[in-house]
Amino acid sequence: MNLISIHDLKRDVIEGIFSRTQDLKEKGVSGEAPLSGKTLALIFEKPSGRTRVSFEVAMFQLGGYSIYLGQSDVQLGVRESIGDAGKVLSRYVDGIVLRTFAHGRVLEMTQASSAPVINGLSDKLHPCQVLSDIYTIREKRGNDRMKVAFVGDGNNVAHSWLYGAAKVGWELSIATPPGYEPLPEVVREALEDAKESGAGLEVTNDVLEAVKGADVVYTDVWTSMGNEIEKGEREKAFESYRVTKELLKKTGKDSLVMHCLPAHRGEEITDAVMDSPQSIVFDQAENRLHVQKGILSLLLGEQ
Repeated sequence: MNLISIHDLKRDVIEGIFSRTQDLKEKGVSGEAPLSGKTLALIFEKPSGRTRVSFEVAMFQLGGYSIYLGQSDVQLGVRESIGDAGKVLSRYVDGIVLRTFAHGRVLEMTQASSAPVINGLSDKLHPCQVLSDIYTIREKRGNDRMKVAFVGDGNNVAHSWLYGAAKVGWELSIATPPGYEPLPEVVREALEDAKESGAGLEVTNDVLEAVKGADVVYTDVWTSMGNEIEKGEREKAFESYRVTKELLKKTGKDSLVMHCLPAHRGEEITDAVMDSPQSIVFDQAENRLHVQKGILSLLLGEQ
């Protein structure tokens, strides 16, 4: 089993990840080692703080070992093909996390590897982040149907939120400036998933409409890695999509605030919101560790 996209996961698998996460979080570092003798390769073509540390600590706490391979170590597609690297590495390790640019690179690694592959982030998707986000909201507010308003860029996190909300049957409103909407193919697939779960999905350019009645207001950076050349243009386009105290009042609720980090304070979110009692940003970040323990336990523990 691989974890490439939430779209690929059945609802019971998602619930299984959350159940294992809860169990492992409650136990803490108990001395048990369910992944003793297991090894995880971390191939990072994009730099990372939370993703790398959370996966490394997760493997350590589960009794396993991780090997970090940066861009200069493997040079996928340069020193050797992604396919060859996947075939070789999967004879050494029990799992591979790939954090990269083009989503096709994750798919190519998955096709070649005989070991489970986890998408640690691609330009298209960030599934581990959103699984952790959903777990965190449930932890704070229970299992009731929620409305999440995603304000900002229709990026990889927004794409995974579309799939995630569709799978768990929540409402999701994504508000972006014109021209920055999520990919139509992702919206189309998420809407198909929503037919089964009863989720309500919406993509709009109207930020005030999106946040109305929202239980959670979620944002991300306006300029992701790889888009730096567009920074000035994006700052102008996203100016009215900043998450402020005034915007939060438009929800009509005591809404939670989330950000997948790193945050550009003063751009997509103000200090007053980021540091407010409504913010669960750092609880959300902590849960990356716990949910990734659940994911690794499920994927690597089955072998």
